[in-house]
Amino acid sequence: MTPPVTVIGVGADGWDGLVEPTRQRILDADVLLGGDRHLALIPPVDGQVRRPWPRPLSDLDGFLAEFGDARVVALASGDPFVSGIGTRLAAILGERLESIPAVSSVALARSRMRWSAESSTVVTLVGRDPNTLRRELAPGARLLVLSSDESTPAAVARILVEHGLGDSRVTVLGDLGAVDESRTEFTASDGPGTSIPRLHALAIEARGPAGPATSWATGLPDEAFEHDGQLTKRDQRASALSRLAPRPGALLWDVGAGAGSVAIEWLRAHPTTAAIAVEHHPDRAARIVRNAARLGVPRLRLVTGRAPDALADLPAPDAIFVGGGATADGLLDLCRDALTPGGRLVVHGVTFETEELLLAAFRAHGGELTRLSVEHAAPLGGRFHGWQPSRAVTQWAWTKPLTERENA
Repeated sequence: MTPPVTVIGVGADGWDGLVEPTRQRILDADVLLGGDRHLALIPPVDGQVRRPWPRPLSDLDGFLAEFGDARVVALASGDPFVSGIGTRLAAILGERLESIPAVSSVALARSRMRWSAESSTVVTLVGRDPNTLRRELAPGARLLVLSSDESTPAAVARILVEHGLGDSRVTVLGDLGAVDESRTEFTASDGPGTSIPRLHALAIEARGPAGPATSWATGLPDEAFEHDGQLTKRDQRASALSRLAPRPGALLWDVGAGAGSVAIEWLRAHPTTAAIAVEHHPDRAARIVRNAARLGVPRLRLVTGRAPDALADLPAPDAIFVGGGATADGLLDLCRDALTPGGRLVVHGVTFETEELLLAAFRAHGGELTRLSVEHAAPLGGRFHGWQPSRAVTQWAWTKPLTERENA
């Protein structure tokens, strides 16, 4: 049998912090993999091959294949499955992978702050856009942030200030578990000092007023988005998202995305959701990217092009929202076919032509046809107020059957 690959977590206390059986596993390896810092911690072993991780990690599969049937040990920081290499290795090696974790930086940070798992949220910025933090920001939140490097605290402080949370207290927990472990604090508006250890976690106690984008409920205020008028308005957006039904791990296509509001709120619903915004107008496409970053979901994928051609070769979606361009030839049929079984399609239209198309689709395929008419109070004649109607939206919602027989 092919021998297993063992990934071993190493704490900030390095070689001295490893128990004897784990040390022996490392010393007995034919091949030792890890970052330069980890490899430098291990005493030399005659004949042992030592290789740093490839950069970038995109060809990790081919890199591992080089070692054939050799006994391979990979070194990681703390718990390899807490924002570490463990997940990537498991995807490639499956049951061949063994794991010997050290105490994670998350566990150590919670211990130092005396925060429970229930009272705090972990956000990893390791190899990620710092804007990812924005989804989690709300007054009173306790956040444990896994940092990329010594530049992360300053980036986090700027984001907190931009959200009106400049009074937030940030604790830098450096080299957790090491003999020279450190702890410093600063207020976000003041910013961090100049001496930040490269290895650290941040503990944030968010303080300040609640902004317009601190809720995860569907239907953020329209002013939360930068737009040129091409925006699915708040009430219609909430209705669409309730029918699209975001779920962990699910993928959305937002076709004719405009300002990207539906895709962005889909992504804010859960950290594992995915979304692709399709928009042909270059200025709007750039605006979508800015909106996604500012609202904490920079993972939004953008495809600049016109549907249906721009939908070719995209991964199969679990839900599709068509907010513009529904009358494009063959678009709705393509969307119905592309959905995974049980997938949801929601289409909005405001013109007679789109409404006729949606009525025909409803007659042919069923689903739910709704007319959304919203009125808001507005000034009328000086000191009086009256109802100002928004443009009515026709909404068709359809769920793809789970079986071909149901679809027939």
